[in-house]
Amino acid sequence: VQLVESGGGLVQAGGSLRLSCVASGTGFRIKAMGWDRQAPGKQRELVALETTGGHSTNYAVPVKGRFTMSRGNGTNTINLQMNSLKPEDTAVYYCRARVVINSNNEYVFWGQGTQVTVPS
Repeated sequence: VQLVESGGGLVQAGGSLRLSCVASGTGFRIKAMGWDRQAPGKQRELVALETTGGHSTNYAVPVKGRFTMSRGNGTNTINLQMNSLKPEDTAVYYCRARVVINSNNEYVFWGQGTQVTVPS
């Protein structure tokens, strides 16, 4: 399973960015996808995670009301619309996917990450 993120960059405070993630590979079924982030000198934290089957999404408190995650055109694609960005949103953003392989085994995969920078 390979996850590839895109859409990061530098944006001024108050601006918006849209991240995308595509999962590829064979022999797996996605149960849930989401986003983590890791700021310099801090632990990785969960940003958004859909429930199993994608019926709803849970957001971290710092981003609730500003970030929206959605499924893309393909079932293996997710987007993260980030509005009203703040300097504290500066981080590397990682796509994550919980998948089932060989009908029984569950694994979590992460992408390589995409940098989001919001200067203060």
